[in-house]
Amino acid sequence: MAGIKTFYRKYLHNVIAAVVLLAILTNLIIETLARQSIWGGFLFFLQSPLIFLYNSLLILATISLGFLFKRRAAAFATISFIWIILGIVNGIILSKRMTPFTVYDILSFKEGLSIVSNYFSVLQMVLIAAGIALVVALFVFLRRKIPKHGKHANHKRRVAVVAVIMLITFGVSGLLIRTGMIETYFPNLAYGFRDNGFPYCFINTWFNTGIGKPEDYSKEKVRSVFTKKEMETTVAAKGSDGKESHPNILFLQMEAFMDPETVKGLRLSEDAIPNFRKLMKNNSSGRFLSPAVGAGTANVEFEVMTGMSVHFFGPGEYPHKSLLEDTVCESVAYDLKSIGYFTHAIHNHRATFYGRNQVFANLGFDTFTSVEYMNKVNRTPKNWAKDYVLTQQITDALKSTKGSDYIYTISVEGHGAYPEEKVLENPGIAVEESPSEETKYAWEYYVNQLNEMDEFIGELVKKLKTYDEEIVLVIYGDHLPNLPDISDDKLKYGRNTYETDYVIWSNFQMKQKDQDLKAYDISAEVLDRLGIKQGTMVTYHQNHKNSKDYEKNLEILQYDMLYGEKYIYNGKNPFKTTEMKMGVKDIRINKVVKIGDKYYIKGKNFTESSRISLDGKILKTIYLGSTVLGLQEEVDPLDVSKMKVSQFDKEDKEILSTTE
Repeated sequence: MAGIKTFYRKYLHNVIAAVVLLAILTNLIIETLARQSIWGGFLFFLQSPLIFLYNSLLILATISLGFLFKRRAAAFATISFIWIILGIVNGIILSKRMTPFTVYDILSFKEGLSIVSNYFSVLQMVLIAAGIALVVALFVFLRRKIPKHGKHANHKRRVAVVAVIMLITFGVSGLLIRTGMIETYFPNLAYGFRDNGFPYCFINTWFNTGIGKPEDYSKEKVRSVFTKKEMETTVAAKGSDGKESHPNILFLQMEAFMDPETVKGLRLSEDAIPNFRKLMKNNSSGRFLSPAVGAGTANVEFEVMTGMSVHFFGPGEYPHKSLLEDTVCESVAYDLKSIGYFTHAIHNHRATFYGRNQVFANLGFDTFTSVEYMNKVNRTPKNWAKDYVLTQQITDALKSTKGSDYIYTISVEGHGAYPEEKVLENPGIAVEESPSEETKYAWEYYVNQLNEMDEFIGELVKKLKTYDEEIVLVIYGDHLPNLPDISDDKLKYGRNTYETDYVIWSNFQMKQKDQDLKAYDISAEVLDRLGIKQGTMVTYHQNHKNSKDYEKNLEILQYDMLYGEKYIYNGKNPFKTTEMKMGVKDIRINKVVKIGDKYYIKGKNFTESSRISLDGKILKTIYLGSTVLGLQEEVDPLDVSKMKVSQFDKEDKEILSTTE
């Protein structure tokens, strides 16, 4: 006890020393939580003391703002508490996915809440809530015990202290950035947070957004990227290419789909992906280089749909959330529409997730079929929609038009989290050996979901073989699953965590060509093989992929198209938001029938998400089948002309469009 008093008198009576110590302790707690280990924070300090102390300085800079308040000690504690809460959230997120907590997760807070039950059991959610409540209660208790600062505090001195700490922080930050001691670009977000510290990286995702203006950006530079002929014929989707017909083009993005044989120490009772493996052997295939690992589906689809790279955006940024809900962006969909294609997006998850019900209209899609527009949806034990339902949705989209179709389908069945306890009583595929015994059940759950996804692929290809129009089907895994045994050193054949596989199948003869492709150039490659040359990014990837300034000019084009003066479009974006329809089938009400004291709505293409409204009021609706809805309220059958049927998600939020 005497030693503590001595330490207090010597150091902590000085408020600045106390605040410095508080910042260091706060950072230690944060890094310990991030590394899922009691000693993780200490090891980070021992291995990277300069980076650790720099992150502590960043926390100190924020805590120092407490000097500007009357109850400065309470303010110090409050700011420190906020940092610790961020650290707790980061630790929880890292326990269920491979990417850390960023500012963009806050922007997607509602989406995260909607799927929290897919990741955590009820008991786990209760324990997490209780733990957070305990931390909050402790904070409130301590805050009440903290005395106010004296009335005669020297405010000028306080401001001076804050100013000095801020100047030191900015100076040190600039020095570390210039010398390369800390990174400003994170090719691997998880590694970036691990090596550079959570506070710095989290702040980076807050301030470092969008695409910075390139140093040599100018009208002449942008237009010099292409030849005069390219500018006149193919750039910005100039119009008809003179061909009477084109093949249907289908992209199938499979959630967390991978080849288990690439994992060291994993042995299964049988092959989990026989259909996909056979397709790869007999068709064009190779490694698919994804911008994401463990999560980030929306960024993968962004790259494939647009031909743009997310690496030029801020670390951890999702253009879907930060840009595309309000901004029209040229895409493969727009490019193909210019030569007569109808464009469709399909996803067996909620329409509002990542704002897709708005984003896809700004990416040129004519229709978007989300899970709310699907019937007979079976679900996994973790409550994700199974992929079997997509076969019917894809064929419905093909049948919905007489012309050529571009269909972009996003799977969801393989989504984590993967339970580490036994969930499957009699799994079709047994895990005979796993990289670690603790993860055996997680792998067993995953590979059996993977096998169902592979069966869906086989069923879809079988269906498409009989189709009387030409079809090209591109299948790829969007990213590797979030499993503890997924890391560069645990993968075979020289693979890394950003590599999955792809295959290009067609129901007509195409020469087999095996090569590795990036997410942002795979669309251009497929279109090139079909003789389609439309679009800015398509033209760029097809004709300039081997140029020495390939990446540099790609960044310049992206900046110009999204944030700059749009020199490539002669100063004005020529693309307009589409009048996107939700679902490819019309949902209609035909009549109201009264049987006894019950009312029934008869129509077509109803789903479990359908709700009836009358004069703006949503009526209590029961789904009885695709042609019948029951009402739990009394209505006048003569009001049928005023009734509307709308689709609602599980949070009772109305989707983009309403059909009469």
